[in-house]
Amino acid sequence: MLRFLTAGESHGKALLAILEGCPANLPLSEDDVNQELARRQQGYGRGERMKIEQDKAEILSGIRNGKTIGSPIAIQIPNRSTEFFGKSITELRPGHADLAGALKYNQKDVRNILERASARETAAKVAVGAVLKKLLAKFKIKVASKVIQIGKTLEENEWEKTIDRARDEGDTLGGIFEVIATGVPAGLGSYVHWDRRLDGNLARAIMAIPAVKGVEIGLGFQVASLPGSKVHDEIFYGKEKGFYHKTNNAGGIEGGITNGEPVVVRAALKPIATLKKPLKSVDLVTRKACDALVERSDVCAVEPAAVIGEAVVAIEIAKAFLDKFGGDAIEDLTAAYQAYISRLD
Repeated sequence: MLRFLTAGESHGKALLAILEGCPANLPLSEDDVNQELARRQQGYGRGERMKIEQDKAEILSGIRNGKTIGSPIAIQIPNRSTEFFGKSITELRPGHADLAGALKYNQKDVRNILERASARETAAKVAVGAVLKKLLAKFKIKVASKVIQIGKTLEENEWEKTIDRARDEGDTLGGIFEVIATGVPAGLGSYVHWDRRLDGNLARAIMAIPAVKGVEIGLGFQVASLPGSKVHDEIFYGKEKGFYHKTNNAGGIEGGITNGEPVVVRAALKPIATLKKPLKSVDLVTRKACDALVERSDVCAVEPAAVIGEAVVAIEIAKAFLDKFGGDAIEDLTAAYQAYISRLD
């Protein structure tokens, strides 16, 4: 069973991730993880912190002689920016976990909430995704992403100008990104129980990325306004290709199971909650009106969110892959996979 946990605060000493269930004998290095961490730090509209942090993973366990050994993989990502950790905050931000978290955990210092609720935690998630991308690549499964929209703007050559305008106005922007997994075999996931449906698990994982407020698979919300004749992917068969579709409106998943087509997931990201021109709010302790907290933040984070999306899609596909083919070592996993592919052929 594949599972992981993360720990750490945004401005604390470090972020941590523990991944359990990765098969033994997978070649893996810190560079494999660091390449993905570097991608997460990029993107037009990032804040000053990305000039400070140089995310570098240190693999603490689960690797020996350049290969996984079957035991839990522990990864540490040190934080360079820790200067805010001791500063108390009481000004609540609309759109963040500040108020709800403070009420839930009975806290008078919003710092105790925002440090863990911060999207900084996703660096640890990207580290886990990097490991599982390496695993999936052994079976020619690739996960990639692209930005579809920034604010209301669909034209890529206008995105930087759109972000600049928001920055000048002290505002923030969201957008839409798409994640595509290719090479995914038919048969991952299941319809027999709700928690084994791969589309459900993908939607949950994407929605759990901070600031994501909407998820689509395939045509997504368009299916509500189209007739069935324009939605469902017709099935064909050829001796060379086997069963296939000429369209992929289902986004590669039918009945909670992959159908052999690329898995396509899109997400809507809301604007960052920290605005340079702050919204009206209330002080958590005094209950008096105030301006919302203003602290170092991004203007737009859709591009790095797409990288995070890749990570969580890789995690969920890897879970389903290992659930189906099992194996405590890469050799066993490969044998089971090849036997299945031979049966399909």
